[in-house]
Amino acid sequence: MIIEVLVPQLPESVSEATLISWRKKVGEAVARDENLIDLETDKVVLEIPAPQAGVLVEIVQADGATVGSLDVIAKIDTAAVASAAPAQAAPAAVAAPAAAAVQAAPAGGANAMPAAKKIAADAGVNVNDVAGTGRGGRVLKEDVQNHLAKPAAPVAPTPTGDRPEQRVPMSRLRARVAERLLQSQQQNAILTTFNEVNMKPLMDLRNKYKDKFEKDHGVKLGFMGFFVKAAVAALKKYPIVNASVDGNDIVYHGYFDIGVAVGSPRGLVVPIIRNADQLSLAEIEKTIADFGKRAQEGKLGVEELTGGTYTISNGGTFGSMMSTPIINPPQAAILGMHATKERAVVENGQVVARPIMYLAQSYDHRIIDGREAVLSLVAIKDAIEDPARLLLDI
Repeated sequence: MIIEVLVPQLPESVSEATLISWRKKVGEAVARDENLIDLETDKVVLEIPAPQAGVLVEIVQADGATVGSLDVIAKIDTAAVASAAPAQAAPAAVAAPAAAAVQAAPAGGANAMPAAKKIAADAGVNVNDVAGTGRGGRVLKEDVQNHLAKPAAPVAPTPTGDRPEQRVPMSRLRARVAERLLQSQQQNAILTTFNEVNMKPLMDLRNKYKDKFEKDHGVKLGFMGFFVKAAVAALKKYPIVNASVDGNDIVYHGYFDIGVAVGSPRGLVVPIIRNADQLSLAEIEKTIADFGKRAQEGKLGVEELTGGTYTISNGGTFGSMMSTPIINPPQAAILGMHATKERAVVENGQVVARPIMYLAQSYDHRIIDGREAVLSLVAIKDAIEDPARLLLDI
């Protein structure tokens, strides 16, 4: 029986996707639920599994093809399972050389963990080029990440001279990010307001309770959870900052879905903490840790990257001192965190050193006036400098 392999139903926010790389060739046997090919949307990479066991008899859409929901991309003959099995077994005389060839090959390919294969495929890296450090030379996701972190090898000079160039097409994610950022700058009246926050009270609180917090809740106590809590408190006081623009309408959201920017091998992604106002600090930290882990593994779902009423981006992770973050439409504001550095400040007429972080909040001036933008950022600053405010809701 011939069955069709279809593109899954994509969310309304995703109109099309790109096939990355077929993992099977025509004539090869496939197992039920075995991943046939990765599908890259502008948000995440999805796996398309085989709906039934059988033999792949036709590839309808080749690598790099643009497809939509429920498009036919391949065909499987389920009745050919039995006849395909013998073809997989090699004669004894051939088995030994084949085994030797496998042993001589670089660690990778079938000897790579699924997460490592995913990250390598997303980055366009041949997993066979990655040295494995796992048991038996198995390639781990950390091996691929370390491989990607190495400086790129020099591009071979072209025949035309000593000024080589390399043209690489944007990934669908990168192209979509570029499109949305350009759209944001063209359609929004973006302004940015700045402030500085003394991190010492929060650092002291964290140092005092981090060990017990981790023991009781099974997750590390970071700073982002406090900033999410502080942002929610500020948004409650100034609802316009949590609003969005829809044509000539202002949409006030009665919920707080906070996007938290995290890095991934494919680039920056922004998963959403839904109903952040209803979560405890421990629940927020667990959610952020889970997002970070699954972003590295390429396992975030489309629904987790869609929506959001406000975004927090932490450029300080990479050492940024100051930046002007770009709004993620249709949101109306975004908070930028930066690196914490010891700086000279004046307290009670005395110059003292304090760990200071610069904060930047970009906002859409079409609906947010300077007053609300400044006061909401001051509210975040006040909550971080006096964390008890978050407990007392003041």
